[in-house]
Amino acid sequence: MFKAILLRREEGCFEVRVAELDEVALPEGDVLVQVHYSTLNYKDALAITDRAPVVCDWPMVPGIDGAGEVLSSAHPDFAPGDWVVVNGWGVGEGHWGCLAQKARLKGEWLVKLPQGFTPRQAMAVGTAGYTAMLCVRALERHGVTPQSGPVLVTGATGGVGSVAVMVLARLGYEVAALTGKADAGAYLQILGAREVLERAEFANPGKPLQKERWAAVIDTAGSHTLVNACAQVRYGGAVAACGLAQGMDFPATVAPFILRGVTLYGIDSVYAARPLREQAWQRLARDLDVVGLEQIVQEIPLAQAVHAAQSIMAGQHRGRFVVDVHR
Repeated sequence: MFKAILLRREEGCFEVRVAELDEVALPEGDVLVQVHYSTLNYKDALAITDRAPVVCDWPMVPGIDGAGEVLSSAHPDFAPGDWVVVNGWGVGEGHWGCLAQKARLKGEWLVKLPQGFTPRQAMAVGTAGYTAMLCVRALERHGVTPQSGPVLVTGATGGVGSVAVMVLARLGYEVAALTGKADAGAYLQILGAREVLERAEFANPGKPLQKERWAAVIDTAGSHTLVNACAQVRYGGAVAACGLAQGMDFPATVAPFILRGVTLYGIDSVYAARPLREQAWQRLARDLDVVGLEQIVQEIPLAQAVHAAQSIMAGQHRGRFVVDVHR
């Protein structure tokens, strides 16, 4: 038996609880993992609070991230005793996830835990930090360097934004952090932001072309925030878009793209190939200050995950929740 957050929908009624489950109930997969830590992402919060149709199969164990030890494996790349990380691949949406003490997963979804990371640190990073690094790498491939000019990070107090600010600052970039939290200035400056901006100036419709301010942008918001950010990017700059916290819409014109040569990169962290994942995790092990990472982490037991998800949806949390599934 093992404990897990279990989501059910029966006859239109939604239920979430910590349940005792039998290992035989686990879905198919060729690697059985003893999960040590998980985390809470925005998508997990949507599923746990039933605020959006994230779950596509019922019942469901949420948790798109997990780190733990392989108990048994029929996959050639993994053996009992290996320490692994999983992010995305529909885990927690269509396949039981890692807000649980055990998970049966497909080996093709797994990445070996990089040297220098503990399972807890890996979940402090989680999909949020891994996505942030995918964004940073996209900007680097575009040719953006610290000498190119300031980089804007939207949704900067969230998981992706917080890690993006930390990584960019450590790499020597001048970082501007956009937030809707009035009291977040000191927090963001500790992470490395040189400038903190109010979300309100980006949240509403603006001119198709605005003053050129940013060499690049990492955007987690979408909608008008992304549109205004694109309108402020310098000639030849780039935007890495990875989120939709404000909305899925993109009410823009082509002006920034055809008049200033701005490039918009879409960042998918869910189905990225293993080589991209391994590269991102190796870069995180090298470029992320794991001591500084503790500044943005709050560890909670499994039983508090539901309440924590509610605080995420209410916009009351900054940084990262790490879930000790054995507490």
